[in-house]
Amino acid sequence: MTKIAITLGPLLFHWSPERWSDFYARIADEAPVDRVCIGEVVCSKRLPFYIDRLPLAVERLRRAGKEVVLSSLALVTLKRERRSCAKLGAGGEFDVEINDLSMLPHLDKGRAFTVGPLINVYNGGTLDFLARRGARSVCLPPELPLPAVERLAREGRRLGVATEVWAFGRLPLAISGRCYHARVHGHAKDSCQFVCDRDEDGLLVETLDGQNFLAINGVQTLSSTYCSLLPDLAVLKKAGVSSLRLSPHSCDMVAVARTFRRALDGAMAPAEAQRALDDLVPQACFSNGFLNGPFGAAFTSLDGGR
Repeated sequence: MTKIAITLGPLLFHWSPERWSDFYARIADEAPVDRVCIGEVVCSKRLPFYIDRLPLAVERLRRAGKEVVLSSLALVTLKRERRSCAKLGAGGEFDVEINDLSMLPHLDKGRAFTVGPLINVYNGGTLDFLARRGARSVCLPPELPLPAVERLAREGRRLGVATEVWAFGRLPLAISGRCYHARVHGHAKDSCQFVCDRDEDGLLVETLDGQNFLAINGVQTLSSTYCSLLPDLAVLKKAGVSSLRLSPHSCDMVAVARTFRRALDGAMAPAEAQRALDDLVPQACFSNGFLNGPFGAAFTSLDGGR
């Protein structure tokens, strides 16, 4: 059976430039990940904070033997964003991960690309369309149940497209033209003052009863729970999934990646790995309900659930 790879997804949150650089330096030097997606997905206004640091981070990751993929914006609305997408798609030595189908016309003809989880690949027809356009791998939307993952992984093998699933981190649920972070602090989107940098893993939203419900990240809505598919590694291997995606958060992502790698390699039992993950991210409430539960926020562990 082919070894399942580990992909580090793009950083979705707004961290300081110094922290951004330190994070990717440590990922390059220490994390057992095979592929790193890097670039701005959520808000184009954040990109100027670290764009000058991007070439150095990419080069360091590449020297460390990581495959580097440049991630595109998820919601393209402005002329400058379209120009940025066109520049990103016009050749280059790195693959591009598209997170909005408006990126397709900007890709040079015949250029291979990867597909991010924000694009709704729900059926074989969509997968076939993307494969014919040059997709070489697809990270499936995290809300898909296991039968759909199995079906798309099987179809992907037929088409020569690798399939990836979201395995760690708050789940991306929606993205909007409105900035929730700015609004909650009394600012307009155009004068947001980048208040999203106050919440390194997103701002929790509670119900009227005081229960954690969602998290907001600028214009993006995330789950309040952290996905963990450690209890599901056996079924994912059997399904033929090619890669697991870990989404960067403020916890020790090197240790998170090592935990997943050890569990995938059989050096740590999935239940033991999940207990280690509990210790690494003590503030998190984990979920895997989209894959195999009654609802998305549910968590089914190997020892009978929580």
